[in-house]
Amino acid sequence: MEKTIEYPLPKLQSLPDTLPADGAIGIELQNGIPVIRASSCVQDRIEVLLDKQKKGGLSKKELDEFDRYEELDDYLSFINRVTRNIFLTPQN
Repeated sequence: MEKTIEYPLPKLQSLPDTLPADGAIGIELQNGIPVIRASSCVQDRIEVLLDKQKKGGLSKKELDEFDRYEELDDYLSFINRVTRNIFLTPQN
């Protein structure tokens, strides 16, 4: 009998308005396993928001944007974990 691995699929509520339509994410290989990462321009935008938050706070619009980026980061992390687990699970 084959064991089925089930993962609950999270849903994104929305994407940040500032997320570029092209080049927002990239795929890298780590030990033969694909890893999805936010592009450097997306990472730079997140850093700008983090710095602004530390220095004095974000506007409502920026806070919403930052929340969407956090949600997207959680989603990509989930996809990467599931992918890694699939590759590392011994196949019968």
